[in-house]
Amino acid sequence: MLQELTIKNFAIIHDLSLTFETGMTVLTGETGAGKSIIIDAVGLLAGGRGSNEFIRHGESKCVLEGLFSMEGNSLTYNLLEQYDIASENDDVIIQRDIHRNGKNVCRINGRLVNISTLRLIGETLIDIHGQNEHQELMNPEKHLAMLDQFGDESLQKMKKNYCVTFSKYTQTKKAYRKWQNTEQEFAQRLDMLQFQANDIEMAELIDKEEDDLLEEKNLLMNYQKIINALSESYDALQGEENNGIDLVGQAMTGISGIEDIDHKYKQFSEVIASSYFQLQEVASDILREMDQMAYDEDRLNEIEKRLEFIYQMKRKYGVSIEAIKNHYEKIMLEIDQLQNREDHVNNLKIEMDLFSKELIDKGEGLSQMRQVAALKLEEAIHEQFKELFMDKVVLKVQFFEKNQEDSLSRAHETGLDRIEFYIATNPGEPLKPLVKVASGGELSRIMLAMKTIFSKTQGLTSIIFDEVDTGVSGRVAQAIANKIYLVAIHSQVLCITHLPQVAAMANHHLFISKTIIDERTETHVTALVENEKVDEVARMLAGTEITKLTIEHAKELINLAEIQKDKSINK
Repeated sequence: MLQELTIKNFAIIHDLSLTFETGMTVLTGETGAGKSIIIDAVGLLAGGRGSNEFIRHGESKCVLEGLFSMEGNSLTYNLLEQYDIASENDDVIIQRDIHRNGKNVCRINGRLVNISTLRLIGETLIDIHGQNEHQELMNPEKHLAMLDQFGDESLQKMKKNYCVTFSKYTQTKKAYRKWQNTEQEFAQRLDMLQFQANDIEMAELIDKEEDDLLEEKNLLMNYQKIINALSESYDALQGEENNGIDLVGQAMTGISGIEDIDHKYKQFSEVIASSYFQLQEVASDILREMDQMAYDEDRLNEIEKRLEFIYQMKRKYGVSIEAIKNHYEKIMLEIDQLQNREDHVNNLKIEMDLFSKELIDKGEGLSQMRQVAALKLEEAIHEQFKELFMDKVVLKVQFFEKNQEDSLSRAHETGLDRIEFYIATNPGEPLKPLVKVASGGELSRIMLAMKTIFSKTQGLTSIIFDEVDTGVSGRVAQAIANKIYLVAIHSQVLCITHLPQVAAMANHHLFISKTIIDERTETHVTALVENEKVDEVARMLAGTEITKLTIEHAKELINLAEIQKDKSINK
């Protein structure tokens, strides 16, 4: 759910901070006060299209920030993990800065993200529906996903299994088609691969060869420096006159004469003796190293040529000797497949046929589950229609699988089915595509009916209705209010409305107003307490002039709403 919202320098809003609660919150106020501006800000936090036109006049940027709770929303949590975005206490903080120069800076929990990532994650947190925003209903391609959303856990599992098989089938089919290319192309490919294989074989590359050569090259290039250092060290340790080892030997002889007098002298003697023998040993090692070392310019040239050759091989076949060898193994495998092309193609054909049969079986099983789910969805929607005074309207999930195409040609990434919602708005009329015959008011009520059903399983934390009740009144208005409240039982709902029936049903009521400060218009939001809510509902009922009778009517409407809310909760 949306917990907190901060808006700075956005349209006519200078600086606004709001706290939201669970349940149903309505936003009311005069036209132009800024109700839709607040919803626009939330939409931008969900990845909506931004523009510098949103920035308040005279400011360089606008800043939007929202705190969301994703408790129980596994989809959001999984996406955050996928994009390596840390989260604490099930909270998601989204910030979006829109600059005058058109630059957008988006952050989720402090991490910079692009607009597409913001939209992907934001869509799991917020669902905004306005008067003309019925994209899912108006797009037949979305209808199948809506039906699947209604389906039970077994349908979801079957769909997932189908998707795995579809992926295997398409990959095998792609490989099969690739291997059906012309003989000339395969002959050219075989020649190229054999050339590469011979090239790598003749290189006789050895594991860690490059590291060993670089080490040897370093020694040869620093030969004189090493010899000088070793010679200087040896002379100091064991030179002809006053060498270090002889001096340490004198110290050892001197201290050994008193080692029996006190234990600390014995310790001195032992340390000096140990050092004496260690220095003798290292001096011998230095002398041996000097005898073995020799500068070989030809060897240095040979190493440099070999390293240059290895570099050329890496540039052609891989970033390392290990990568080159892996490339060689892949080449040899493909060469074997090309030389035995007919057998390989036959194996692919067998594999593709097995996957296609498995795909059809799973697709048909998924289709049967969908048809069962479609009947249940139709029944559930018709129950909702009755409560929205649309009891004469018939909605049907139309399947188009029974055509001239075979099952395999109908297969797509989510199944074998193609469906569309059909509707008959009046008795005696034939069923027609929903997108062609439903009016705006009907779409609003159909959308509400579906939201009532889907909100129990959709997983969204916040659903926003932006004046979806426009153009209705009377008992239909009350029915819409009841439906919006039913959605709010399972999801947080924010609703902009001009209907007193909807306002009366709210758990929380925010009044939006605008004032002029220093000759600038600013939006203000007030959380209404009980008596203020009565006054606002009365204003919505009566318009400008509020009478004692209007106040009584408002109180009665709110009392009736409380009774209806109790019924909805216990339903």
